[in-house]
Amino acid sequence: MSRRRPASHHPSADDLLTELGRLTAKALEQAELQQVRVELAEALQRELLPSALPQLPGLRAAACYAPARHGLSIGGDWYDGFRLPDGSVAFSLGDVQGHDVEAAAFMGQVRVGLRAVATMAADPGEVLDRANDLLISLGSRLFATCSFLRYDPGSRDLAHARAGHVPPVWANADGRWGHCTDEGGPPLGVLPGEKYPVTHHRLAGSGVLALVTDGVIEGPAFPIEAGLDRVAAVLRSRVTAEPDELATELLRVADLTGHTDDAAVLVLRHDDGPLDGQGHDD
Repeated sequence: MSRRRPASHHPSADDLLTELGRLTAKALEQAELQQVRVELAEALQRELLPSALPQLPGLRAAACYAPARHGLSIGGDWYDGFRLPDGSVAFSLGDVQGHDVEAAAFMGQVRVGLRAVATMAADPGEVLDRANDLLISLGSRLFATCSFLRYDPGSRDLAHARAGHVPPVWANADGRWGHCTDEGGPPLGVLPGEKYPVTHHRLAGSGVLALVTDGVIEGPAFPIEAGLDRVAAVLRSRVTAEPDELATELLRVADLTGHTDDAAVLVLRHDDGPLDGQGHDD
């Protein structure tokens, strides 16, 4: 006596359309949520960046920022420039580890923290020392790489300290150029009690110095060293260009690297004062 196999249920066209509609609605909801988060992160990033940078006789500054190409990779890069009570000016550029709204918010904390500390500590190394301890006290899971500079227009001294960040690149009108080989320290927010060394350069003559984040110079198949060399080549060929033109052109280096991260560039052009070579490889 044979057993009859139970009839299998085949979904009707209406069932398939209903399921397709449910999946489509879910996908649209997720896409809309992600787009909202992307737009929020980008708006937060742009609102936290300065609308203008300080300019001095003999020292002009310009900066550019480009969001990441892939949505939620946005959120961590910044640049800043501001005047200090003693008449000097300070500049910073950096990159927060991580992405999305959390990284953008942490970036704002780092930037504001650096500004607050800089009003009480003129030495860039001390600024990073104190900012590092401040960030650790906040208990965040994130950390940041950073370069911090202070320029004294009276002495034409440019003091520089960096925390885990890629070195600045410079070029002078007399043909000299290079990567700053200043000794740096670890990223901010990692190890308490760190001390960050400072290098001093006297600006004399005409030249440019550029700070970039790794989104500019590093890509999936493009090493940082090659990116820094490309930045140096741009500076050498356009050493007399206006700083805003240079910043825009340097940001295009990111297109060559195929970057997926956001990217920031800060350019300082000095006409009063080539870097005298102290702290540089000539």
